[in-house]
Amino acid sequence: MALEQFHAIGRRKAARTRVYLRPGTGKFIVNGLEAEKYFHREILMMVLRSAFVLTETKDQFDVIITAKGGGKTGQAEAVRLGVARALTLYNPELRGVLKEAGFLTRDARVKERKKYGQKGARARFQFSKR
Repeated sequence: MALEQFHAIGRRKAARTRVYLRPGTGKFIVNGLEAEKYFHREILMMVLRSAFVLTETKDQFDVIITAKGGGKTGQAEAVRLGVARALTLYNPELRGVLKEAGFLTRDARVKERKKYGQKGARARFQFSKR
């Protein structure tokens, strides 16, 4: 018997996550750790659960996540995108609700590169007339 699971990829800034949804009791496992131990902050746990709360599928799936790159916040938001994409594979009727909430949109904002002859992306060195 094949294991029923739904797989999706989420990205945000430099973070990349693979999300696997399996029928279960609502556990989150991130890189082999419980999500509470990995992410530490309650606000990030709210971000992880938000797609499930919105679609009222809160305790129906176990979520196995592989996260690489970026910081914890970027990874958490990448997980939210991956979970939303996986939920649409599970039930295409959930797409409208997730899209309206903005969970299926990849946040394309990334760090702007530093320019040559400048202190940073936008900051200049101080100008001296004399």
